[in-house]
Amino acid sequence: MYRSVYLAGPDVFYPNARALGDAKTSLCEAFGLKGRFPLDKELDLTGLTPFQAGLAIYRGNLKLMDQCDIVIANLTPFRGPGMDGGTAFELGYMQAQFKQLWGYSLDARSYQQRVVQPTAGVDENGLSVERFTMADNLMMIGAIEDSGGQFIARDGDCLSIDDHLQVLREVLQALTGQV
Repeated sequence: MYRSVYLAGPDVFYPNARALGDAKTSLCEAFGLKGRFPLDKELDLTGLTPFQAGLAIYRGNLKLMDQCDIVIANLTPFRGPGMDGGTAFELGYMQAQFKQLWGYSLDARSYQQRVVQPTAGVDENGLSVERFTMADNLMMIGAIEDSGGQFIARDGDCLSIDDHLQVLREVLQALTGQV
């Protein structure tokens, strides 16, 4: 029986989204897992307003997550120094169901290093920044740790399928115990 993995992240916004999703699901299969990429679902958005289409995608992703046992989330910074907001929701949704969370990033710097000057400790608005040397918000990294999963960060190009697959392979090896 396959364990099913929801592949969360901002990947659906990348110009190579379909190819990246196909490559990730194939790699999961090589490790004996059923990878589920958010673009896997068949949704007919014909005739829907943009708002209605957004709700249909949201509901489709919930159904897809409900079918999965594990989430592997791409926490690579997206449109700023932190992870994608939708991915944060997906991690929280899966954590609330006591499913195992795993994550990776193609930016090995800590959140604090991405946001502030090394000695300032505050952002450009004078607001303090977490100093926990974590890859992103402590709630996200804490949820991954407490679920029994792991987070792996390597420097790479977020648009490079090879870079994603290299770090995803490391996550899958840790998850399955395979080398």
